[in-house]
Amino acid sequence: MKIQKKAILLLLLTSILYTAPAHAAATPQNQVTGIYLDDRQLELEVQPLLINGTTLVPMRKLFEEQGAKMSWNNDTKTVKATKGDLVLTYQIGDSTANKNGQSLNLTVPGQIAGGYTMMPLRFVSEALGSSVKWDVNTRTVRIYSAINYDTTILYGVNLRSSPNSSGQSAVQQMLSVGDKVHVVREVDAFWLEVRTQDNKTGYISAKPQYSNYTSESLAEKQGSALLAYGEKYLGTPYEFGAATNQTSTFDCSSFVGHVFENVLAVDLPRASYNQAKEGKQVGISELRKGDLLFFSARGLDIGHVAMYAGNNQILHTYSKELGVHYEAFSDKWKKRFVTARRMF
Repeated sequence: MKIQKKAILLLLLTSILYTAPAHAAATPQNQVTGIYLDDRQLELEVQPLLINGTTLVPMRKLFEEQGAKMSWNNDTKTVKATKGDLVLTYQIGDSTANKNGQSLNLTVPGQIAGGYTMMPLRFVSEALGSSVKWDVNTRTVRIYSAINYDTTILYGVNLRSSPNSSGQSAVQQMLSVGDKVHVVREVDAFWLEVRTQDNKTGYISAKPQYSNYTSESLAEKQGSALLAYGEKYLGTPYEFGAATNQTSTFDCSSFVGHVFENVLAVDLPRASYNQAKEGKQVGISELRKGDLLFFSARGLDIGHVAMYAGNNQILHTYSKELGVHYEAFSDKWKKRFVTARRMF
């Protein structure tokens, strides 16, 4: 009997020792190890919630990463997301949402947890036109955007492995005039991450000569880049007819020409009255950073040019005493204002 008890005890001990490592290495069945959007991992502020097999993630990240603009009413706990013609509204806690007047059911309602508003990942993504797949082997969620190849290449440009033109950024291929790409994101004022129609992802120059891609956010970045570069020359002396192959002096048109060429590779004519024929005309109420303002001067219909800097300020040069400087777009200038042109 004692021998039998010892044998049973030994058997139980062996079983425990054998199974312990397996339990220690096991992954909880409800764990999500990663969420990817078009093969790019999303960095979330908090861990996803899993409720009855539904993954909930922070609302703002989910909408904005998929190109939707979001507004939030804290009083009613209601979110409104717009993406093109699509309008989605949802009140946290409800089992239905409204998409362009159509009622949609949620398997699990959105909720507020730990100070974050959490929304069902699949519901939001599919409502925005994306598709969602669950990889059971890696326990990852993969979101695939509905891709529109709506940006056209205007001038041959390199598709690079990273957003710079150094030797460490490999050229993957040359994109030709007329090729179509999808812009994944704006890296900064100078680079776009794009996907080609043969499913390659890389980076191209965001300078306007290379593609017809435009957006308010990119224009803001590029306008700020123009002004930041122009500021390097604050105080540089004014010289009428200044030579264009030097930067020790400027006149009004050589200054804006130099800034546009060196920042955005936009080649402007030498004289202000010819510069005023370029780009697209915009009204005073539409001005944004980087727009060019043209004024009468020296008896000419157009004899002066300045760069709009935002907040009713202009950056220009016309005075030997002041050189390149910022100044208010005051009534003095508005009386002589002729037209404004947008070059990018």
